[in-house]
Amino acid sequence: MKTQEPGYVYILTNPSFREDWVKIGKSSRPVDVRSKELDNTAVPLPFEVYATLKTVKYAEIERIVHRQIDRLTDLRIRQNREFFNVEPERALEILLDQAIPIDDAVIIRYEDGKPYQIYPAVEGTNMRKKSAKKKEPRKPFDFSMVGLKNGDEIIFDALNLPLKISGKNKVEYEGRLWSLSAFCGTFLPEEKHNKSEAYQGPKYFSYQGKTLWEIRLEKEKNNKVYA
Repeated sequence: MKTQEPGYVYILTNPSFREDWVKIGKSSRPVDVRSKELDNTAVPLPFEVYATLKTVKYAEIERIVHRQIDRLTDLRIRQNREFFNVEPERALEILLDQAIPIDDAVIIRYEDGKPYQIYPAVEGTNMRKKSAKKKEPRKPFDFSMVGLKNGDEIIFDALNLPLKISGKNKVEYEGRLWSLSAFCGTFLPEEKHNKSEAYQGPKYFSYQGKTLWEIRLEKEKNNKVYA
């Protein structure tokens, strides 16, 4: 009986896309080969390898990671694609969670194109140390972060369209619930679309003259000042 060969679950970033936008997929071959295959006319700059998890269970782990991110919130940019609106650090944390119960799992993190094994921990090696404090990944948006609640009204600025908040992170429109990012992708005028078709919803909706993104940043800043 042929022994299954190990493969990779990978996290890729791209300099031409936003910092909280990643591709998470799998490959039976080295990931640098796969990333080069993705370098085509559809993207202006090459993909960069952020991290990989190597294991014989790579296909299963990829499905689990996709499902876990989908359960967190509406982070998949397109349902039939492997692109997610999530910070690379957060995606890596999910990979680490999946690696713990797997005997053969090895996770490599890339910095400036150089690989560093971060799991299992390697003792006695000259691993790169960061002097700077690790940046805390930004939590997924919900309306409580900007002091809004169910039933409040916000404006979709591109169409000057008022919408009612319905739940933690959804708005209601024509009897259907929408996440902010999905609403942008569907109703944003064509001339305002970007190449990635990925949208940070809070930047496109406003409340009392300020975008939800601006309100969030102000509240985060105030919380740090008074913490």
